[in-house]
Amino acid sequence: MISVNDFKTGLTIQIDGELWRVVEFLHVKPGKGSAFVRSKLKNLRTGAVQEKTFRAGEKVEQAQINRKEMQYLYADGDNYVFMDTSTYEQLELNKAQIEDEIKYLKENMLVKVIMHDSETLGLELPNTVDLVVAETEPNIKGDTSSGGSKPATMETGLVVQVPFFINEGDTLTINTSDGTYISRA
Repeated sequence: MISVNDFKTGLTIQIDGELWRVVEFLHVKPGKGSAFVRSKLKNLRTGAVQEKTFRAGEKVEQAQINRKEMQYLYADGDNYVFMDTSTYEQLELNKAQIEDEIKYLKENMLVKVIMHDSETLGLELPNTVDLVVAETEPNIKGDTSSGGSKPATMETGLVVQVPFFINEGDTLTINTSDGTYISRA
């Protein structure tokens, strides 16, 4: 059991048999009344996000989650094949299980597969990925690097807002948590 006062982003808890990951949390101490923790939780099985409020000091069960480093190999229809880097065992994940992560996956990329007991729950991506710009509008003379942005489609199909000076073929570093442009790689 863990106290809600010890919540951290990324912590996995179990409530009523469901597995939840803490996405956001905020400790609130109102002037009148007792303190509480307002949190945003993501269901690891369904992907649903729910806001939940806990009383300060309330206990919840911490889920035992295993993370296995695996290499993304290829897509086979709606299935995505991963290989354990130590045992060379292969694992197939359905498109529905990793729908949000697909747009960041490149072949031979190392990711962590999240497992609870023998159930596969999803993927944990690195904080950033380097992707090549597949398509974007050309530069217009007079555009500056400091103002505005344009959409760019990456090699994986992800659409990112980038500065005007970015061209097709550039390799960009993208934040995987919110899909934003960080810099040129």
